[in-house]
Amino acid sequence: MTINNLKDVYFDQLQDLHSACNQSMEATADLGRAAKDKELSKALIAGVNGISEGLATEARAHGVKADISDHDARDAVIITQYQRMVHYALAGYGSVVAFANRLGLDEDAAKLQKLLDDTYDGDRHMTKIATGGVNKAAA
Repeated sequence: MTINNLKDVYFDQLQDLHSACNQSMEATADLGRAAKDKELSKALIAGVNGISEGLATEARAHGVKADISDHDARDAVIITQYQRMVHYALAGYGSVVAFANRLGLDEDAAKLQKLLDDTYDGDRHMTKIATGGVNKAAA
């Protein structure tokens, strides 16, 4: 795709986010199955929006396949990897919301803003799980 203007950038980034979201589902399920903490597992299985395949591969390597014998420490690593994936989505959604607003695509901007807000909520929920007991158990 040749990018000549902001509208091209907008559509390119939407395609990237769509691809990343599709790729994230399997990695998130793997992390959810590997988690010991029930609340963490449930939150992960609920899903995540927007990561790249490289981050998904890294998340699996560090959170699922890594040789971590302590289950509580593994849960802390899983949260860390999940939040890295989520932060990729936050950057992407923030950008496309700004692009949609600038292009006057109000309906798109509203839908994308909802996805951005939901992604922030998921990130805050993971922080709550981490600070609510997972990190303490891993210490």
